[in-house]
Amino acid sequence: MVVTFYIFFALFILFMINTMTNSLCLQKEIPEERQPKVFRTINILITILLTSSYLKIFFT
Repeated sequence: MVVTFYIFFALFILFMINTMTNSLCLQKEIPEERQPKVFRTINILITILLTSSYLKIFFT
């Protein structure tokens, strides 16, 4: 039950972070060729954060 909830929570967080990243790229006028690197970096960092928080919740 907790795993299912956390997966939906993580997907929602990733979606919201990507929406905010897109707004940031538009506001700061980041060139199109740099935007995939920005999205990839932020997505990797958020995935690491979500995974580590899941492991902390699951194993404590």
